[in-house]
Amino acid sequence: MAKVIMVQGTMSNAGKSLIVAGLCRIFAQDGYRVVPFKSQNMALNSYITEDGLEMGRAQVMQAEAAGVKPSVLMNPILLKPTNDVGSQVIVKGEVLGNMRARDYFAYKKKLVPTICEAFSELEKQADIIVMEGAGSPAEINLVDAPVLLVGDIDRGGVFAQLLGTLILLEEDEKARVKGLIINKFRGDKTILDPGVEMLEERGGVKVAGVVPYMHLSIEDEDSLSGQLDNHDVG
Repeated sequence: MAKVIMVQGTMSNAGKSLIVAGLCRIFAQDGYRVVPFKSQNMALNSYITEDGLEMGRAQVMQAEAAGVKPSVLMNPILLKPTNDVGSQVIVKGEVLGNMRARDYFAYKKKLVPTICEAFSELEKQADIIVMEGAGSPAEINLVDAPVLLVGDIDRGGVFAQLLGTLILLEEDEKARVKGLIINKFRGDKTILDPGVEMLEERGGVKVAGVVPYMHLSIEDEDSLSGQLDNHDVG
């Protein structure tokens, strides 16, 4: 049975996709069979696999980092926004139809078995599955996996992001958060050290790392991101 780790974010575009890709590369370099997984993507751009199926481009990038071929098992549900209140729903690479947000919200529970089946198939293929959360950290209740929680310091308010998220989680959910990551940091890290100490003391969770801001040319998958026309991500 594969080991599982999940990367969650305090907000959209906190840097989950990049952290997942980095972990995939590290585990692959260490000799493990590793695959990415994200249960549901909402993205304007998609990728067509060798077998003609459609999936989110972020998981394609992560698969490349892991050294494996992209598969719709890595992203079983893809939502492609068609307007402000609706999306095209793609399930395991094939179009299910267009749904208004309210209709999809009512329907999506029926897709849980599809997500679980895709995850189970990946478990047979890998030593490690690196999961990317689809949005809210409360989603960690779907899989009993240890979690790394990522906050974006470049936008400001990273301590409020991380502490606020931890406070809002139920105790059993918070217990799954094993480390915090401060992403997109610019400057001298030693200046941040007092803040890290305060964060660990008040949050009760260790800071696993501080990731520097990087200029990378990778495609953004998040429809809520302002980076669809700007590929500087951290």
